[in-house]
Amino acid sequence: MNTDPRKPLQQPESESGQAPDVDHLSDALDHISSAVETNSIASGAAKGLVYSIIETLGTLVGDPDLPEHARSGYEGLLETAREIRARLEGGTH
Repeated sequence: MNTDPRKPLQQPESESGQAPDVDHLSDALDHISSAVETNSIASGAAKGLVYSIIETLGTLVGDPDLPEHARSGYEGLLETAREIRARLEGGTH
């Protein structure tokens, strides 16, 4: 925990030092999508979460050291996240 407000917050690293598991990000998107469909999450909160996931996936996809098999999984999730964002911005659940 960062107790010194003058120091920037450090991003948590996974125990293995590798990129987040595709299944975890997929589960997060599924959860957000379900919450939007059942109106159990505010639209603004859902948009913020989806935006954060899109940013994370974009960074992962752009990593030149990422193996191609992992990249394709992240690219698929990125497309799914963009579809959820489009639904949120269009107001259709």
